[in-house]
Parts: sequence; structure tokens; C-alpha cells
Amino acid sequence: MEPTLEYVFEIRATIDPDFHIGRGPEEKLSFTPVSGGSVSGPRFNGEVLSGGGDWATERFGTAQLEARYMIRADDGTVVDVLNRGYFRATPEVLERMDRGEDVPEDEPGLYFRTAPVFQTDAPQHRWLAEHQFVGLARDEDGQVCIRVYLLA
Repeated sequence: MEPTLEYVFEIRATIDPDFHIGRGPEEKLSFTPVSGGSVSGPRFNGEVLSGGGDWATERFGTAQLEARYMIRADDGTVVDVLNRGYFRATPEVLERMDRGEDVPEDEPGLYFRTAPVFQTDAPQHRWLAEHQFVGLARDEDGQVCIRVYLLA
């Protein structure tokens, strides 16, 4: 059996400036607050609530990410999100991103992938808590955008 992916929605999270926390010469810890955003797609729509954030631990040029935030669906249901992943980019791509340029997720020199896990007991959204998902991420217009796919 070969796995298949079904596009289900895109998360567009608005982020605030990050906080450098530190660690040591080979490791950097930072926190980036999530202050809002939107979710839209063929299977789920809503808004990203403020108050969450993303912890990033960078080692040797690769950041291990762990974001925790909530989404309010259009019907009012609140869904908890734990989104883990990895980010790394070549110096050239980082330079472009630092200048504010939007870099697509399929750009050579950029690896920004996630595996979101959703929690809810709302019957109409239970499918979110019962499947594995993968995300292709990018920075765009000052937001972190994650195209979310259901792994079948």
C-alpha cells in the first residue's frame, strides 16, 4: 500500500517577534508567540486564536519546532493543535526571508515540514483527532502558512 495525501485546509498563523532564550554555543532556544490567523480549506474553516506559540530548538542549522495553539472552527468548536516539525534553509534562502521575500515551500534550499496533531471531542470534527496529518509550511505576508494534508 502506498500512502496518499488529501489536501484538507491551510493554516495561516500570524506571529509576533520571537524571544531568544539561549542555551549554549551549539544550540539556540527561542519562542515565537502566535497572535491570530485563519484556517480555510475544503474540509475545515476557522480562526487561529491568539495565546499560543512555537518553541524552536536550533542545532547545527536545523530548528526542531513544537507549536501549541488553538483554532476556533466556524461553528464555534475549539480545537487544540500540537504541531511539531523541522525548519532549515540555506544561507541564501535565509537572506531572502530576512528581507521579507516570500519563499515557497518547494524552494530548493528550504525544508519546512510539520506533523500537526488535533484534539477535540466535537463529533463533527472528530476526524481531526483520528487521523495523521502532514504540513508543508512557508512564510508568506508576515504569517506562517501551513498547507495541511490528511495522510491516508
